[in-house]
Amino acid sequence: MTHHQLTDQTKPSPTPVRQLALRFSGTRRGARLARRFAVQQFTEWTGLPYDSEPARAVVLVTAELASNAIRHGSLPGRDFRLTLLLLPGRFRVEVTDTRPERLPPPRAPRPADTTSGRGLLLVQAYAGRWGCTVRDAFTKTVWAEVLLSTSGS
Repeated sequence: MTHHQLTDQTKPSPTPVRQLALRFSGTRRGARLARRFAVQQFTEWTGLPYDSEPARAVVLVTAELASNAIRHGSLPGRDFRLTLLLLPGRFRVEVTDTRPERLPPPRAPRPADTTSGRGLLLVQAYAGRWGCTVRDAFTKTVWAEVLLSTSGS
C-alpha cells in the first residue's frame, strides 16, 4: 500500500549521489539530534552555507518529520530512522517510523488550534514535493525533497 503526495509516479527516482541513514531515539532529544545531523550533512554534501534558504528548509522539514514520527508514529522503546539522500538538484529527507497504519492525511490539514497542527503545512510550504510510502507491515516512511536552488531546479 502506497500513499504519495505531489509526486509523479510514472518517473522512477534517480540514483542518489550520496546516501546516509542513522537511527535516533524516539524522543525530543532524538529529533533535535536528527535535525542537527541533517543540516550538517546537507552543508557538507552541497557546499551551501548553514544560512542559505535550502539549509533552513532542511532544518525545518527534518524537525517537522522527526517530531511527527515521535508524536504520531512511535511505539514505546522504538527508534526512528533518518535517511538523507543527495539527488540531482535536490536533497531528500526520509523519516521512517513504526506505525504504518497512521498515515499522514492526503493534504496538509488546516491547523486545529493556534498552538499545534501546522507541521505538514510547513513541510508542504518548504519542500518541493513530499509524501509517504509504506513498504511493509511494520514501518512507514514520510519523505520530503528540498530543492537545492530557489530558481526551481
